[in-house]
Amino acid sequence: MKCFSLPCSFSARGVALTVLSVACAIVGVAWWYLHPPVERTDGVVYGQRNGEPLPLDVIRPSRPNGLGVAFMVSGGWKSGHAGELPVWMMAPLLRRGYTVFAIYHVSQPEATVMEIIEDVHRGIRFVRHHAEKYGIDPDRIGISGGSAGGHLSLMLAARGGPGPRNSSDPVDRESSAVQAAAVFYPVTDLLNLGDSTENPGDGGPPKSFVRAFGPDATDMATWKVIGRECSPIYHVTPNLPPVLIYHGDADTLVTLDQSERFCERAIEQGAEVKLVVHPGGQHGWLTMLWDARRFADWFDRHLQSVADPE
Repeated sequence: MKCFSLPCSFSARGVALTVLSVACAIVGVAWWYLHPPVERTDGVVYGQRNGEPLPLDVIRPSRPNGLGVAFMVSGGWKSGHAGELPVWMMAPLLRRGYTVFAIYHVSQPEATVMEIIEDVHRGIRFVRHHAEKYGIDPDRIGISGGSAGGHLSLMLAARGGPGPRNSSDPVDRESSAVQAAAVFYPVTDLLNLGDSTENPGDGGPPKSFVRAFGPDATDMATWKVIGRECSPIYHVTPNLPPVLIYHGDADTLVTLDQSERFCERAIEQGAEVKLVVHPGGQHGWLTMLWDARRFADWFDRHLQSVADPE
């Protein structure tokens, strides 16, 4: 009895076709996951700053779960334009049913960081005021962002609260409090920049962002007040909502100690906070979108539990 073998060329071709088929399937699944069906309303105006409209995008999944997450569109305290946030960036949240609110602001130095903080408070108040329209629970709003967006998120987590009751604008009377936060590599302490490449060495504002804090930021006495007011770490209380932070240990722009010291302060206050260190992670890394799935888990745990204590 003779044994026959297939020609090597045919075998190699079969393997190649199999590999190609698997690769195409993986790409197809990835594309499907990153492009969930949504209904978008871009450019909703939530306020004004320096005569410019402040926009937000409402990105609603096909099967909303009645919960909302606001995403701070900010890097270096510079923002984008309405409609610029791609759906794939929010896919892990949208796949879980979260309605995403992409909040933009006037970029520094046209607006100071202090003004930007005021404006994102206004953004959350606007979302809460229109919660019924957007189909979300006004008492269960999460917040997320990275770098400057992470900073703004933690400022809202630490300082969000009721607006002035005597305001003539009903939006401003709403609360800007959030019920959970999940962020990437946030700035938490502007007065102590540690080993950051932005540290001027004299306790002053970040080297590349002096103008972002207004003309008085060059006066050291004034800067100490500004820096403290704009640093989440100095406003942590036991009422801080649950916070999840992902930070790379090779980040030289916003160094890991920013998150470590924030977590230490939060734990001292009895708040719930979790820091996940990404080994070798710089100011951003390739698997951040995968990590964002853990953000969805965090919101599932802490926003769902508000309504379902049992």
